[in-house]
Amino acid sequence: MATVAANPAAAAAAVAAAAAVTEDREPQHEELPGLDSQWRQIENGESGRERPLRAGESWFLVEKHWYKQWEAYVQGGDQDSSTFPGCINNATLFQDEINWRLKEGLVEGEDYVLLPAAAWHYLVSWYGLEHGQPPIERKVIELPNIQKVEVYPVELLLVRHNDLGKSHTVQFSHTDSIGLVLRTARERFLVEPQEDTRLWAKNSEGSLDRLYDTHITVLDAALETGQLIIMETRKKDGTWPSAQLHVMNNNMSEEDEDFKGQPGICGLTNLGNTCFMNSALQCLSNVPQLTEYFLNNCYLEELNFRNPLGMKGEIAEAYADLVKQAWSGHHRSIVPHVFKNKVGHFASQFLGYQQHDSQELLSFLLDGLHEDLNRVKKKEYVELCDAAGRPDQEVAQEAWQNHKRRNDSVIVDTFHGLFKSTLVCPDCGNVSVTFDPFCYLSVPLPISHKRVLEVFFIPMDPRRKPEQHRLVVPKKGKISDLCVALSKHTGISPERMMVADVFSHRFYKLYQLEEPLSSILDRDDIFVYEVSGRIEAIEGSREDIVVPVYLRERTPARDYNNSYYGLMLFGHPLLVSVPRDRFTWEGLYNVLMYRLSRYVTKPNSDDEDDGDEKEDDEEDKDDVPGPSTGGSLRDPEPEQAGPSSGVTNRCPFLLDNCLGTSQWPPRRRRKQLFTLQTVNSNGTSDRTTSPEEVHAQPYIAIDWEPEMKKRYYDEVEAEGYVKHDCVGYVMKKAPVRLQECIELFTTVETLEKENPWYCPSCKQHQLATKKLDLWMLPEILIIHLKRFSYTKFSREKLDTLVEFPIRDLDFSEFVIQPQNESNPELYKYDLIAVSNHYGGMRDGHCMCQAVGGACPGGSGQGGDQDLPNTTFACNKDSGQWHYFDDNSVSPVNENQIESKAAYVLFYQRQDVARRLLSPAGSSGAPASPACSSPPSSEFMDVN
Repeated sequence: MATVAANPAAAAAAVAAAAAVTEDREPQHEELPGLDSQWRQIENGESGRERPLRAGESWFLVEKHWYKQWEAYVQGGDQDSSTFPGCINNATLFQDEINWRLKEGLVEGEDYVLLPAAAWHYLVSWYGLEHGQPPIERKVIELPNIQKVEVYPVELLLVRHNDLGKSHTVQFSHTDSIGLVLRTARERFLVEPQEDTRLWAKNSEGSLDRLYDTHITVLDAALETGQLIIMETRKKDGTWPSAQLHVMNNNMSEEDEDFKGQPGICGLTNLGNTCFMNSALQCLSNVPQLTEYFLNNCYLEELNFRNPLGMKGEIAEAYADLVKQAWSGHHRSIVPHVFKNKVGHFASQFLGYQQHDSQELLSFLLDGLHEDLNRVKKKEYVELCDAAGRPDQEVAQEAWQNHKRRNDSVIVDTFHGLFKSTLVCPDCGNVSVTFDPFCYLSVPLPISHKRVLEVFFIPMDPRRKPEQHRLVVPKKGKISDLCVALSKHTGISPERMMVADVFSHRFYKLYQLEEPLSSILDRDDIFVYEVSGRIEAIEGSREDIVVPVYLRERTPARDYNNSYYGLMLFGHPLLVSVPRDRFTWEGLYNVLMYRLSRYVTKPNSDDEDDGDEKEDDEEDKDDVPGPSTGGSLRDPEPEQAGPSSGVTNRCPFLLDNCLGTSQWPPRRRRKQLFTLQTVNSNGTSDRTTSPEEVHAQPYIAIDWEPEMKKRYYDEVEAEGYVKHDCVGYVMKKAPVRLQECIELFTTVETLEKENPWYCPSCKQHQLATKKLDLWMLPEILIIHLKRFSYTKFSREKLDTLVEFPIRDLDFSEFVIQPQNESNPELYKYDLIAVSNHYGGMRDGHCMCQAVGGACPGGSGQGGDQDLPNTTFACNKDSGQWHYFDDNSVSPVNENQIESKAAYVLFYQRQDVARRLLSPAGSSGAPASPACSSPPSSEFMDVN
């Protein structure tokens, strides 16, 4: 308790009051009790000075000389004795008679005695107090292992942030709370009740420390006598004066300082790919009861600074600052820099400026606010109990009470509901029923079991160009299903098809028929080749052999020796079927000339004569280039192919090794357009790097001289293809109703192998069936549309249009708890906010391009032109819908809210909306979301 005697004015008032009491109680000797009775009441008994100390009670100091005289008087046995002590006089205990501050170094038993409050009041009523002196009241404080009377309280110097020269010196007990210090400062500086204030303490190093927790004591805060305590008052625009040094002054120009707009209609600056955070904050800011909770400072009394699961109240305070700024009406937009840093400090996944998911941030924020505002200061252990055949009503009530024993906050009051979870063992039929709390519903979207794949079909007939096809295949199908679908378009049997993933002019993968289609990503370039044999040769088989073929171009290298050449892959690789009886180098050359005949021109006889003469001269100079013994082929860096080393690579897929050498032709007798060489799967000549490579399937490379390629190879024709009629097909996605998603959420499903359930009856893990039902719904229902699906090989975003009602979303058919039919509003909801997600998944959620302009922090990132996360929200005061796109805010019509980008929906229960509309429900008058819209000319088209 603050001691009033520390201030001269307050001390004078106390002295006057004490004098009045003294005058009214002027002692009359005949009214004094007997001396023995006085002794018993002052020294012994429940009210006497010998009684034990009790924490928090008041004791009073009495000057030792006066008390000794009183003792001699009562022990003398003569009430008319000359030793009568007179009025209580503590003058020797004070430094002066102006401030009435105690002398330093007073010792109990030598300078003063301590009396409990009752004994003190007895003495004052019998003998009175010296005129003008204040009583010296002190508190009993409890320290570790001891209780003592605090004779010397802590003297603090209270000042205001905008007037540091004017201070008030006030005494506080070590056991007084920081809240009392704050209330005393507000009283001394005449602060209006609606104004927000907070305290800073100046430490010995000269810096300032925030006094966050108002519930701790002066002792716990380590405040000392003479310490400066600064009270800071929040500005009208919702900011703190001290915050201006740390943030960019909210980018407010001079002309914006007097801005006055609609509270809540305030943008959030994009700090660099932080549109996901802005979207979540705008949705939460437009939850009426939560915003009122912060605007009315209800959170101050519920901040939990000691919760080990919380963030020391810092997330709640940072969010409160944002809300107060956004709803002050003094900002067009604000910079959430402090909030962003707080989030990154407590959740490292949000550090930096990478793209994130708005629903993930929302989940973290709701949990963080809950723990920071949890009214349960010490969580007790609660054992989860199964239904064990008990009625649902009983089990649900027990589950909710257990949840509230550990979790009780405004977040629980506003957002938490209750599930009923039913698990059934497939073996023994054991049924397990539990009730679990939830904060939001993550509802699946009906997923099509089909997918569209674009492929290129390469026929064996060299006269036909490659064909582009768009195939509808089962999502969980196999490569063979793709071949069957393509067969219907081409008339070619699926058995005569081989599927390959082509990347950077080489085969990235050759698929087997039994492999899953999920291993093919939408961005892969899939080629399907018509073949008449197989790659793996079987002894005794007469089937054709399928040879993978690459195209390479020889280019002069930059080495000092002109005999070195570089080799660059180009064009599309081939899978060529070669009859066994023609599997020689010359036979292979003729087969390839036939397969390439559409875009490779055969030389005429004149060309051959010219070529022979030149080649004879060249053969005298150099050997024919052969396989490389080192180096690698990297695109775009060319492979360095050296002279032939004389190594002969035998072809393991030929039973008689009829090719003999690794390159052809060994000696040129007539004009050849290209040379052939065995290579590895990467297209490089080195196949001796490991034993596995030696015995692996060899690939064939067609090596072109630049001049020959330019003369005989038609690149335009080689790249040509035709589009099949099916390419124009677009698989239409029918819109789905939100109710369908909720039905799907409550559908029975079988647990996956990675997440089995331990059956207490079977004593083993089982793939049980699971069903979720809605038992109790919250005031604000958050519905998360699960637009993203993940598999081992792919990630997919579903852009299905979900049709959701803006008002009267009825959950009565989904809630299985016995319903109150007299109050249907308990099950009907109106939409108040929508978080949108634009773009795909490849480069995250928020990139440069934004609706109406460039995303402010996304510059220089490159990549996708994805649109950011944005928000539709209904203002709680006006009922008008607005579109929030970072720092841009525009009014919109209700018919613009529903789109394929809708990601997280916020619904408010109608009975809550009605309660908030009543005068007692809110300081303001929130309007219904169904309010009319302004003229359409003022709206921005966001679709």
